This record gives sequence, C-alpha cells and structure tokens, in this order.
Amino acid sequence: TFFELTFSGGWPSYVRPLVEKLGWGYAVFFTIYISSVTFAMFRIITALFLKDTLRVAAMDIDQTIQEKLSEKALYAQKLADFFYAADISGDGFLSVEELDEVLANEHLRAYLATLDLDASK
Repeated sequence: TFFELTFSGGWPSYVRPLVEKLGWGYAVFFTIYISSVTFAMFRIITALFLKDTLRVAAMDIDQTIQEKLSEKALYAQKLADFFYAADISGDGFLSVEELDEVLANEHLRAYLATLDLDASK
C-alpha cells in the first residue's frame, strides 16, 4: 500500500523492482511523492506545535493583563488609605495644612516613597 511505501522506511526496496523493470519514470514519481508526503508531515507537525505555542502565549498575555490590573487596584487602594489617614480632621477633604503636617512625618514620607511618589517640598 502507499502507506507502507511512504512510512515504512523501506520504500527503496519496493520501488527498485518497478524502476528496473518498467523505467526511470517511476523513480521520478516516487521521489517526488516521498518528498511531498514527508514535507507535508513536517508542516503538519510544525503547525501543531505552533498552535499550542500561540495558545499558551495568549493565555500568558491574559494572565499578565490581569496581574497588571490587580497591581493597579492595589496601588490605588494604598494611595486612598494614605489620603484617608492624612485627613486628620475627618471631614473628607485634605487641606494644605493637613498635607504639610503629614509630609513633615518622616515615616509617612517613606511610605509615599514606597509608592514611587516624591514627597519632597
């Protein structure tokens, strides 16, 4: 069968009698046939690996986006916590005097530095 001829690895022993008895045209046909099938099989295997790789890469991008969004939400929460703590009067507004008082505290300026905010005057 053609399957045995192509994938058994012994195709020269099957084709040699045809070439010797019927002519060199069969050699050309089988050379092109074996080359084409082998090339097609490599392309299929490569496509399967590429498909899996792209699927994993897409999942990795989605995961990275989710991590960035989580980091942004955490950063916003830390910043909101700072401003709530800085509102000494508790009126929901931060006056310049309250901000100056908070920024005079070295510990709170260090906290702002961990948020990559420059607290220098």
